[in-house]
Amino acid sequence: MSTPVNSDSYPDILPFVRPAVAGLDSISAVEAMPPMRLGLLAGAGEFPIRFARAARNAGHYVYGLGVAGMASDELYDACDAFRFAPLARFGKAIRLFKKAGVQRIIMAGKIEKTVLFHPFRWLRLMPDWRTIHMWVRYARENKKDDTLLLAVIREFERDNLIFDSALKYCPELLVKHGFLTSRRPNAAQWKDIRFGWEMAREMGRLDIGQTVVINDTAVIAVEAIEGTDRCIRRAGELCRRGGFTVVKVAKPKQDMRFDVPTVGADTIKTMHESGGKVLAIEAGMTIIINPEEVAAIADKFGIAIVAVNAEELALLAAA
Repeated sequence: MSTPVNSDSYPDILPFVRPAVAGLDSISAVEAMPPMRLGLLAGAGEFPIRFARAARNAGHYVYGLGVAGMASDELYDACDAFRFAPLARFGKAIRLFKKAGVQRIIMAGKIEKTVLFHPFRWLRLMPDWRTIHMWVRYARENKKDDTLLLAVIREFERDNLIFDSALKYCPELLVKHGFLTSRRPNAAQWKDIRFGWEMAREMGRLDIGQTVVINDTAVIAVEAIEGTDRCIRRAGELCRRGGFTVVKVAKPKQDMRFDVPTVGADTIKTMHESGGKVLAIEAGMTIIINPEEVAAIADKFGIAIVAVNAEELALLAAA
């Protein structure tokens, strides 16, 4: 599967192979799934739109609820039925999903957690009783992403509404292992990838963020509540010479029902504007929205994208 590493640079050792996805060994296994009525709890970004279209193409019915002020209007066309719902009205969402007769719920898209830190947040959000119960019962300990999202899942489960991973229904959204662009990282950039990988994994273990930005084996920026693109922009402000490497990985015990690492064209454009030159993501654990478009934009801007795994990086380190 790999070739020797010479002393001058790292060779192209990452052949494309199809990743194992959520216990499904082939696309035919997905195609064999009977049609289901799926509920989509949609946040911001393109992922909910892409999921809805893929699920409908596979024969599933998609009833979408978009978080007001975050989800896209495009979901009206992407879903069989769609409406917006306020962020803190889980009681309403539960009633609507039950009325629609959904069999499983999918959580997709980014939820802007900064709203939790606005002045007078309770007046702005106006939570209903189910949201208050969720907050008091399941989310009092801390406000980490996993804590909050698992709290949502547990509140819905009280009404026998079960969440699934989007990738159970469209595993083709996960990135395959290998190079996605014609440009490849050089030896110094591979060193930054290995260095950043361990940092990103630790940040994921602590449930802080999924992305770190590295230059010359120094951590330039770490993603927290602001999200990947703002983290990259901050790195560009701090590393004015550019040429930095962005490493984005899944958490060590990633729950594939939510918060799966996702990148799209906007990420690559942000990297170009900020001076980034390499994006390293985790193979089989990262969603790429419109991969052909992402690769074309990266090639245009001279940005290398590579999907790797921990075992591959360990081989490079030992070489």
